[in-house]
Amino acid sequence: MPRRTVAKLATVSAAVIVAMLALAPAARADLVTYCIGTGGAVTVPNDLLVPAGESCALTGTIITGNVRVAAGANLVVTGGRVSGEIQVAADGYLDATNTTVGGAIELASGGYGVYLRDAESSAVTVRAKGSATIDSFLFVEHSTIGGTVAANAGEVRLDRTTQVEGNVSSTGTYYTDVHDSFVDGTLSVLNSATGSVVCGSAVRGKATFAGNLGGVQLGPNGTLDGCASGGYWGRDVSVTNTTGGVTIDDNIIDGSLTTSANNPPAQVAANNRIRGGIIGVQATAAQKRTALSQTEDREAAGERRAENRKSSAVQEAVLAGAAKL
Repeated sequence: MPRRTVAKLATVSAAVIVAMLALAPAARADLVTYCIGTGGAVTVPNDLLVPAGESCALTGTIITGNVRVAAGANLVVTGGRVSGEIQVAADGYLDATNTTVGGAIELASGGYGVYLRDAESSAVTVRAKGSATIDSFLFVEHSTIGGTVAANAGEVRLDRTTQVEGNVSSTGTYYTDVHDSFVDGTLSVLNSATGSVVCGSAVRGKATFAGNLGGVQLGPNGTLDGCASGGYWGRDVSVTNTTGGVTIDDNIIDGSLTTSANNPPAQVAANNRIRGGIIGVQATAAQKRTALSQTEDREAAGERRAENRKSSAVQEAVLAGAAKL
């Protein structure tokens, strides 16, 4: 996937723009703080904006309003708290570690990506790519999403004991993988270009995989990724209209398993425990394929893409100086 060269180094430190609402004499001033550079353990008592093409790196900062990351901008937050929502524009990047976001996080069409580590948010949305040239990503590790995750573009990975308390829906992504995580609602992966991998995870609601071109792997011993164990599925699981291969290994499914219209037919291992039975066509012993060797797993490739952007963003923010929030 294409990588973006980060915009030229910022040469100014910060700006605060205050616009008075002219609706009535008693109206409250509407404040927006511009962040270019670095900021520490202070409280921003209003909304925050990272201007287009700039970088902002915050540590221990509390933002009482909403946050907007403009086109081509970068926001790196460590140990922070945002009371409102975060909106990331086209080619924008958000990296949040040990940070709580009270509202939702939204990545616009053509946004570069969102990386959450040890973080919390009410919901996350990745908009469809549309006519944009940039493929987005959403990587979530050891984090809690209080609502839904809805992804419609790019790479999607939920990993390392991430918990989604609502539904996870993915349509038209490059891939959608779930590793060692929990989904309290339903899981839906539709029309993914390179498929979906779910390993070592639990999904309480119904799971639907349909129209995925690159295959579907539930559990270990598949062709898409390496993993150690299968998962638990609290309701029915359906894998249909999939090309590139379907492997289902070492899973507990409390409902039924449907495998139909897959090319080649799904490979369902004998070690699965499927309480509701299997509906559909499975591969015979002669049709089963040996798993392909993994030259590089998806996680490593995604990590490099995110870390390159984060490293450049932090360097740019440091060279820009203190943001004086």
